[in-house]
Amino acid sequence: MTAALLLLDLQNEMVDPQGKVGAHGLARIVEERGVLANARRCLDAARGAGMAVVHVRLGFRPDYADCLSVAARIGGLKANRAAIVGEFGTEFHPDVAPADDELVITKQCVNPFFNTGLMTWLMQKGIKQLYMGGVATHLVVESTARFADDAGFAPVVIEDICAAPNAALHDHFITMIAPAVGTVSTTEAFVQAAQGG
Repeated sequence: MTAALLLLDLQNEMVDPQGKVGAHGLARIVEERGVLANARRCLDAARGAGMAVVHVRLGFRPDYADCLSVAARIGGLKANRAAIVGEFGTEFHPDVAPADDELVITKQCVNPFFNTGLMTWLMQKGIKQLYMGGVATHLVVESTARFADDAGFAPVVIEDICAAPNAALHDHFITMIAPAVGTVSTTEAFVQAAQGG
C-alpha cells in the first residue's frame, strides 16, 4: 500500500515556547513527550524510504479574512495575532522543516483536507495509507484521521508524535477514537516498517 507521512501543525506557533499557543503550556508538553525528536526520526525514516511527506500548517492573512470558523478558540488566535502567514508562528520548527521537494499545505481551519489540494495530491500519487501525527491531538490529528477514513484512506496515528494541552484530551482520542477510524502506532514501529524491518 502506497503511503505518506503527514506532519500536522508542527509549526513554531504551537511547538516553540515563544509561540503564541505554545507559550501557554503546549510547547512544554511537546518537549516532555519528545514530539519533535520522534517526528524527526519518522521524517528521516520516511525520507530514507522514499516515502511522500506532507507538512501541514495553520496560517491566515493578517486581516483573518480567510478564517471561516466562528468557534471561541478563533477569538483567541485573532486577539493574539497568531498564525499569520509570513511570520515566525507559521514557520515549521527547524527540527522538522520541509525539504524543498516536500509538499506544504497551509490551511485556515482544523481539517487539512478542507479547501486545500491535499486530497487531490494524495489521490494523484496513488497514496492509500496515511501515517500522521502532530499537535494538537484532539484537533488536527483527530480531524485528519476521521476525514482520511471517510475518504477511503487508511489512517495510522503515530501516538508519540502527538500532543494535546492536557493528557485527557490526548488519551481520549488515542484510546477511544483512533482505533475506530484507523490504527495507532509508534515512532519505533514506523521507523522499522520504513526500513523494511
